[in-house]
Amino acid sequence: MTGQRKVPPSKLPEGPIVDEMPELDSDKGERIAKVLARAGIASRRDAEKLIAEGRVVVNGQKLDSPAFFVTPEDRVTVNGTPVAAAERTRLFRYHKPRGLVTTHKDTEGRPTVFENLPAGLPRLVSVGRLDLTSEGLLLLTNDGALARKLELPANGWIRRYRARVHGKVEEAALAALTRGITVEGVKYGPIEAGLDSRRGANSWLTVSIQEGKNREVRRVLQHLGLHVTRLIRVAYGPFQLGLLPESGVEEVNAKVMRDQLGVDAAPRLQRGTERVAEVPEPVTKPARAPRARRAGDPQLTPWGAADWAAEDGKPPGARKPPRRGA
Repeated sequence: MTGQRKVPPSKLPEGPIVDEMPELDSDKGERIAKVLARAGIASRRDAEKLIAEGRVVVNGQKLDSPAFFVTPEDRVTVNGTPVAAAERTRLFRYHKPRGLVTTHKDTEGRPTVFENLPAGLPRLVSVGRLDLTSEGLLLLTNDGALARKLELPANGWIRRYRARVHGKVEEAALAALTRGITVEGVKYGPIEAGLDSRRGANSWLTVSIQEGKNREVRRVLQHLGLHVTRLIRVAYGPFQLGLLPESGVEEVNAKVMRDQLGVDAAPRLQRGTERVAEVPEPVTKPARAPRARRAGDPQLTPWGAADWAAEDGKPPGARKPPRRGA
């Protein structure tokens, strides 16, 4: 893929994405680090560390280099435990509530997203993070390679937020964010922010970013003199929070996986027979969402103004997207 154009988020694609250079599997199989990542054992970087520590064994041979290919017939163990064959790629939408950290284990003992998921789900990793006090859409997958691809800013996927702020909103200052901004030495790319409503000293904004740097929305708005009192991610690329209730988890269906990610969600009969997240070059217009049955696919349908009006002002424990027409 050639260099990324710096354009406002509204002109960036929200549709399918393709890895800029698909990683083709060797005739000898797949690299061991990739296999471990897909099996949910570790990230590729951590897998290489496991190999360097002599904790990965293939067919009785202790590996000393990540430059090693394996096939479905090979027996792979990590710390003496067999590695199961990779299962089909799965993706879930999760409505993260406030008060949970996006990590598997927190050193401070705070409750985590993964401790609060329903039983029966596969081992999952998050696509990016939402901080402790943020809420809304968090994508989860059992495929570490897919998660990393969906996090890349080069994919052009927009993260859209609703932010409730306290302070005086200057619409000219919001408009200037489309040119990017530097805050305390950190450069942020184009940001699209607009005022939706104002009630006394509190206002609701819609903020769209592409890079997703650490606490980007909060830091940029704080720089403008606005204190964020509530931050809800409502969209990640084509995927919408929609009507998913707080703490709700819903699996993305196979058709959406194919249409939006180029991922075949059929069971993996052999390692290396599918490519992960082969996503197209950025296009000038957002790709059309798959046509859904009845009132629209909740995975891809955003809230309307009436939904947000009904939601505004509810206490944290009572937040639940309203039914349409209610």
